[in-house]
Amino acid sequence: MSSFKIFEIAGSGMSAQSVRLNTTASNLANADSVSGDPNQVYRAKHPLFEAIRASLGSNAASSGVAVKGIVENQAAPTARYEPGNPLADANGYVFAPNVNTVEEMVDMISASRSYQNNVEVMNTAKEMMLATLRLGQ
Repeated sequence: MSSFKIFEIAGSGMSAQSVRLNTTASNLANADSVSGDPNQVYRAKHPLFEAIRASLGSNAASSGVAVKGIVENQAAPTARYEPGNPLADANGYVFAPNVNTVEEMVDMISASRSYQNNVEVMNTAKEMMLATLRLGQ
């Protein structure tokens, strides 16, 4: 395995964590939105990751992380009785998204730390390669 594959693997991890950060930001941005129809309310989204492992001795296959898709949380929205709200249905209820802001903030911190770890892997690999090149001097 080439030493340069380290950059490919860490780069795929950074890309995956970037998708995770974007979906978390979208969830937090829509956490306070409401709708008069439970079928049209925003639903929390989460990325689905897959580990890609190259087989030993294979030069063609790559390794890393792939984003397989974005899935929506299927939990029921929260119904709130607000008869004065212009979006309320005939019974006076509005429906809030199924976004847990505490969980989303924890997920954002976790994604940020994972991204930082991948950056650190890339920096360490770069420094090791530079140190190897300096051995012959």
